[in-house]
Amino acid sequence: MYTTFYLIGIGLFVGVAAWFLFIWAVKSGQFDDPEAPKYRMLDDDDVTAKTAQAAKREGKK
Repeated sequence: MYTTFYLIGIGLFVGVAAWFLFIWAVKSGQFDDPEAPKYRMLDDDDVTAKTAQAAKREGKK
């Protein structure tokens, strides 16, 4: 019988902890825009390549 109360207590503690972690993630902006990172990844390659080409041109002059 005591084991049941013990497991209920642990379950409530884990549930409340997960809820607080979810609230923290929402407030810190983890779920703002899930689509943007995949497009930002593609844009970063173009910017890096252009910067590298410009640096090479500056070095040759």
